[in-house]
Amino acid sequence: MQRAPHHRSRTRRRLTVGLVTGALAASLLGTAAAAAQPAPEAGAAAPALPSPPGTANVKVLVYYGSTGEESPTVDAGIEAIEDIGQTGPLAKRFKTTATADASVFTNAKRLGTFNAVVFLTGPGDVLDPEQEAGLESYVEAGGGFVGIHDAARTEPYSDWYTGLIGARPAATGPDDVQQATVEVGDRVHPATKSLPLEWKRADRWFNWATNPTGTVHTVASVRESTYKPGQGAAGTADHPVSWCRDYDGGRSFYTGMGGTAASFAETDFRAHLRGALEWTSRLARADCKATIDANYRADRVTVPNQPGQQDQIGEPHGLTVRPDGKVLYIGRGGGTADDPVVTDWSDPDVGKGTGRIYVYDPKTRKVTVAGGLTTFGNRGGGDELNKTEEGLLGITLDPDYENNGWIYVYWSPHSEIDRDTQMGKRRVSRFTLDPATDKLDPASEKVLLQWPMQIHSCCHAGGGMAFDSKGNLYVGVGDNNSSLYSDGYSGNNPEPNYKGVSFADARRTAGNTNNLNGKILRIHPEDDGTYSLPAGNLFTGKETAEGGGKTRGEIYAMGVRNPARLSIDKKTDVLYVGWVGPDAGEPSTTWGPAKYDTFAVIDHASNRGWPYCMGDKQPYRDRNLPDPDKPLGWYDCDHLKNESPNNDGLVGIPPAEANNIWYSPQGGAPEYPRGVDGVPDYDPGKAAYRLPWLKGGGQATMDGPVYRFDASVKSSVKWPRYWDGKWFVADFYDATNPRHAVTMNPADQGAGGLPLHADSLRKIIPVGEGGIRNLMDWKFAPDGSLYVLDYGRGFFNSDAESALWRVTYTGGAPTPAAKDLVKKGA
Repeated sequence: MQRAPHHRSRTRRRLTVGLVTGALAASLLGTAAAAAQPAPEAGAAAPALPSPPGTANVKVLVYYGSTGEESPTVDAGIEAIEDIGQTGPLAKRFKTTATADASVFTNAKRLGTFNAVVFLTGPGDVLDPEQEAGLESYVEAGGGFVGIHDAARTEPYSDWYTGLIGARPAATGPDDVQQATVEVGDRVHPATKSLPLEWKRADRWFNWATNPTGTVHTVASVRESTYKPGQGAAGTADHPVSWCRDYDGGRSFYTGMGGTAASFAETDFRAHLRGALEWTSRLARADCKATIDANYRADRVTVPNQPGQQDQIGEPHGLTVRPDGKVLYIGRGGGTADDPVVTDWSDPDVGKGTGRIYVYDPKTRKVTVAGGLTTFGNRGGGDELNKTEEGLLGITLDPDYENNGWIYVYWSPHSEIDRDTQMGKRRVSRFTLDPATDKLDPASEKVLLQWPMQIHSCCHAGGGMAFDSKGNLYVGVGDNNSSLYSDGYSGNNPEPNYKGVSFADARRTAGNTNNLNGKILRIHPEDDGTYSLPAGNLFTGKETAEGGGKTRGEIYAMGVRNPARLSIDKKTDVLYVGWVGPDAGEPSTTWGPAKYDTFAVIDHASNRGWPYCMGDKQPYRDRNLPDPDKPLGWYDCDHLKNESPNNDGLVGIPPAEANNIWYSPQGGAPEYPRGVDGVPDYDPGKAAYRLPWLKGGGQATMDGPVYRFDASVKSSVKWPRYWDGKWFVADFYDATNPRHAVTMNPADQGAGGLPLHADSLRKIIPVGEGGIRNLMDWKFAPDGSLYVLDYGRGFFNSDAESALWRVTYTGGAPTPAAKDLVKKGA
């Protein structure tokens, strides 16, 4: 290691960005190695530098200039960087030169020999205008930059340097060393790919004057709930601590960590610096554009319907994408805002609607109406007894669709309703869609599965559908239960009924082992239009108990309220699902938790709790005849019994299991102190919120996919590898509700483990006026772009804002380009 003499005091003055000097550019790009290679393209990284035989092929400059006393971290930092270049994966690959002499930045020939510059600087002006101009020219010519901790307080008057760093520390914040948890959201960048998902370490933690999220690519964040961030804290889960960006022709990496000398002795922190140096010095490629908002484009791909028609879209309710890239999406069955709605049960057309299947072709940018189904699903508006959520609710493709043209739909046929008993049927059907004409063959229907539902009262129809790799079909079925009659808490009022059929007691449906409503079904469709039962479902269908209780073998998961969206991770076959909670805006010390909208990772057959328990097994209060207004005991989530008079299944049912994400209007993952009996006290003033990035209000979960990056797909619009393995979760509403990609821990996600990190998608999948206000479904296409359905404004019809959108990535390939990598031994 070469270390130049200190220069502790120099005349300081306000900096201005100088002009790019031709001398520096010539030095960086005019080396002997450059002479032997093609001239670089504009903005490309500088070519590999010459290396005498037997020496390192990369040179790193560590600059530690200061306006006062040298920081105690300097020696430790220099030693760590030198060791990184001499040991481990980078053994003898680079040589470190350390200096506090800023004149190196005006020596274009010398500066141009370094692949990366590291700032271990203190606060204040450490460069004069000419020196800063030299640094600027170096970066413009393709140089790499790494800033550590106090480097964010260097050159405080330079806008260009602020852009290089990415953010400035806030005027207020903690100055002491504190233990905190770092969330490592980027699992592919060389600076973070080997780090723990949750990295517990001590350091000095900056608050930021302006949060850089969305303008830089964040690779790690610090969790504010794990330390005392003081004044100036972000106050949310979004507190970036390390990030990178392609900047002004070069590459910049900054970490707010490294505020203590002890940091540089940590194995993990050295790995963090090693990866940063690999990228900035061109030893490795990395995507530092993946979470920058400006690198995404959201386009509405459908046009509004013609007046009085639904030729483009009809009350959008679900989508799927064919292998050829065409998008199939459905309209539930609600008409236009001007269509009459029949609610008179004596009218034979009561509730009649047309559920339509649409095909969007991204090549022609045209929409075809593939066909329609006559549904019960056009009653809308008003109270619970004058609206419905039934209709055409779900669609998915057969795994062998390219050869057989089969699609599966989940729907409620109008032909099956009984106007006297006010009962109908839910159905899973297979149809053939001609891929040449994009037309549905109505005569091709095969009814796989059909079961009864009450239609006297709204709500909760479900609709999520997906196949796993074994050909098993998962179907999300709503609990067919009224939202009223329980004050917005557990839907367990046994009293209201119509002609003997309860419509306010979810123990009849979701909590009933002998009822297919309020469940996730798993069946294996057969070629002849029947289905078989895969092994490993919650029941076999043969269980009985004294008193005649029994089960349905199609049930994979019970205890869900309205699973409108579900997805299967195509890499692991694990099920991801979300469902809507009840309506209570606040918890009740009498009845239990407030409305919890829920997301869950389900990797085994199980009971998810509704209507007995929600969230991480937080119980409701029982009620029963003869007086349902009188609270009884709290449900025991580990030893559940269905003692409803409307239950025709087993009394002893599987225990409730903890879910991964739950949120109320007050915040994400609320928890309360529990008494000796294990029951939370549900005192709002004592609540702790474990997922601060989450908040509800009007709530309706919309589960999304787990993104899987496919390197074999040649596409200029596919989302980057950064998102690989992240689970996309959102809410129908866009106010303060979730629209995120979350990182789960595979080791505990199936047991109710909380997300470890969440990336906001609110600017990538835009919210607000002119954006996607009411997200109804979203899926990735084979080319890696994302399709999103916007329901529109209002309910039970389509309007001018109902639309299909496409969100594409425009940021380009990772940097540096492959041809600009420094080859070993070069």
